[in-house]
This record gives sequence, structure tokens and C-alpha cells, in this order.
Amino acid sequence: MAVKGTFRKIKWTLLFLTLGVYYFLPFIRYDRGPNAPDQAVLVDLAGRRGYFFFIEIWPQEVYYLTGLLIIAAVALFLMNAVAGRIWCGYLCPQTVWTDLFLWVERKVEGDRRDRILLDKAPWTAGKVARRALKHFLWLMIAWWTGGAWVLYFADAPTLVYDLATFQAPVSAYMWIGILTATTYLLAGHMREQVCIYMCPWPRIQAALTDEKALNVTYRWDRGEPRGSLKQNKALELQGLPAGDCVDCHQCFQVCPTGVDIRKGTQLDCIQCGLCIDACDNIMEKVGKPKGLIAYDTDENIERRIEGKEPVYEIVRVRTVIYAAVIAVVGAIMLFALLTRDFAGINVIHDRNPIFVTQSDGSIRNGYTVRLLNKRTHTRHFMLHVEGMPLDTTVEAVGIDSMFAGRPIVEVGPDTTREIRVLVTSPAGVTMPKSTEITFRLTESVMGEVVTTDDYFKAP
Repeated sequence: MAVKGTFRKIKWTLLFLTLGVYYFLPFIRYDRGPNAPDQAVLVDLAGRRGYFFFIEIWPQEVYYLTGLLIIAAVALFLMNAVAGRIWCGYLCPQTVWTDLFLWVERKVEGDRRDRILLDKAPWTAGKVARRALKHFLWLMIAWWTGGAWVLYFADAPTLVYDLATFQAPVSAYMWIGILTATTYLLAGHMREQVCIYMCPWPRIQAALTDEKALNVTYRWDRGEPRGSLKQNKALELQGLPAGDCVDCHQCFQVCPTGVDIRKGTQLDCIQCGLCIDACDNIMEKVGKPKGLIAYDTDENIERRIEGKEPVYEIVRVRTVIYAAVIAVVGAIMLFALLTRDFAGINVIHDRNPIFVTQSDGSIRNGYTVRLLNKRTHTRHFMLHVEGMPLDTTVEAVGIDSMFAGRPIVEVGPDTTREIRVLVTSPAGVTMPKSTEITFRLTESVMGEVVTTDDYFKAP
């Protein structure tokens, strides 16, 4: 049943915002320079990269995903501590797409009363046309939903062209088909059954909430005893108690899950506030104050009965802890992101032989060195070994470019390069059996430095 009001406007605003972002974000471009994709948000499975505007995530940085999951979970706990299941009522994908499907249904078949009459009507050409149009529009929305999802995993304009010309990978068509079917079934047919029976969050949420959380609440201290408007006026004329509730049933007729909020807080309630809008509209028509149903607590009802002012404690220990956890995890992720390296070096010492004593008495160790360039352009790195005596030579096999006796190694964009490095101590210098040394890699333009430690072995 359609309803107008403040919370309905909030839901429409969030619906258009979230769906707009979901459907159109893959088409936003962001210039990252040469050899890099220009799609703002992209999960590049082939290139093993994740892109979000200026942020680039590599496979070994799975801890960022862990951090995001922690923030998402704690944010869900925070929303629950503030106002119960507001995630379910306003932002959950099931709620958002179901709202969209119900809007289509109302536009095609009419409001609740019209749909009831249509269900009872015999099958005519008009009825068949309406039903067919509704299901066609549902399938188009579901298809667009599946299509938008796969666009996050490839260049969106290119993939759209490939899909239209039947040149896209089979996996793309498969995932579009799966998501089309699930969206159509979940949002078009199962609707509130997903929230009531399939979703585990209501059970978890019930264990996490407390008496300070705001929930959609029927203020029974004001509404009871309920009765029709005529009955309540008659009771008032007789000097008998009469509640403001006129028993119009609007509150549970607009409820997506069919909850009669007058029976108290229930597990099925998704805290969407539509019953508040419906009740406020009725109260306005009958000349009663709004707010018979509102976001409130049972404690405040008791306080009103005692003649005290209501107290709302949104900022309390629980919410402060949740907000602090979000802030700390976010700060750690930001620090790691801002201080991470765009180059890398790994060193493996030769196992056999561990060292070689040469004819002049000098000692040579061999290493396999892998250099990593995480940038999308070619870079040059200078290799230096620290912790060795003066006159120690560092030779990179096959590398002719040198600077001050140090090899200059070219590494291509977004790739690694493996080289063999020979470190030779000068003759006549007594070396301990094991000397800790540092391989220092310095980028020639920006001066970025990365290091790793190993050992120089001697007799």
C-alpha cells in the first residue's frame, strides 16, 4: 500500500542514490596514466588488481578487504545500537530492490485495493496485458542488475558492446543470468519472506540491541484504549478514557513485513518507519497530535506515564566503542595505504655452493634477486649492498649499466625482474663466517627505497 511522509521520502532518496551509484558507477572514468585501466571502480581479475579511483589494491594486500569487512560489521552494530534494524529498513539490497519492484507493481496494476480486485477479476486481455507488462519490467530491472554487476569486472563500455554483439565471455552471460533470476525471484516474489525467514541478521540483531536503542514504537500510553473515531469521541463525552488510536489498520497495511506494531516490538519489523508516516497522516486527518508511532524506547513510555521528560541516549558507551573501533581500523588502513611501497625486492642466497673462494683470496657469494615494480611505467633501480667492507664489488649478471660501481636495473611496468647478483669481498680481508648484509634498492627518479636483509658467508 502506498504511503506518503517523511520516512517514505528518506527511503526514496536512498533508493535513487544507492541504485544510481550501483548502475552507473562502472561508467565513470578516472585517468591513472599509461598502461592502466581508466575505469574508476574496477576489479581486474586478469591483472590481479582492484581499483577505486586513486586507490590500487594488489593481491597480497588482502588485509584491506579484512579491514573493510571489520568496518562494515561494526558499522552494522553501530546502526543497530542507535536505531535497531535501520540497515534493513533503508539500505539492505533486499529492501531497496523490493521497494523498486513494488513501485513498478503499483504503477502497472494500481494500489492495494486495485490489485486485490484485479486478482479476483477473470482473465481478460487487459489483465493479461497488465500482468505481462509488470513481469516484463521486473525482468528488465533484474537483467540490468545482473548486467551492472559484471561491469565491475571488465571495462564497462567495451563489455556492453561485447554483450550486445554476443562476443562477451560465457561467464559474463552466465552471471547475468544468475543475478537476473535471483533478483527477479527475491525482489518480485519472495519479498518480505527473505527478511522474515531467510536472513540471519534479525536473530543476531535481537541479541545485540539494548533498552537505549531507538525502535519503531507504538506509544500505547497514549493510544490505548483504541477504538474507532466515533467510539473514542463518545467515550470522551462520557468522561471515560479514550486513546488516540482509531484502529484504522493503516500501520500494518503499509508494513512491508505485515507487522502490527501495536503488539509491541517484533522480530519481523525492519524499522523502515512507513507505519509512522501512515499513522501521522491519519492523526493529522482526525485532528490528533502526530507521533503516536515513532522512533522511541519503552523506557521513555514509562517515563511519560510517570510525568517525566523522555531521554534519548544515542551517545553512550556502546556507540562510542563501536565508533572508536571504526575510527581505529580506518586509521590503520589509511596509514598502511599512505606508507606502502611501490617497489619490492626479494633475495635468495645460493644454497650450493654457499660461497666460493677465488684464486686471489677474495670470497664470492651468489644471490638470486627479484625486483618488483608496482607502477604502470618503466622504472630504473640502483642496487647497493650495505654491511660489507670497502672495495666490495657487486655484479649483476647481464647488467651493463652502472653508477658509482652500483648496477642500474630496468624493470618494466607492473612486473618483476629476476637477476643474478654476485657479491665479492676484497682479497686480504678476513670475513666472519656469517655477516648480515642489506640489499638496498633505490628508484632513480622519485628516490623510493626498499630493503631486505640476507647474509654473506665465508670460510
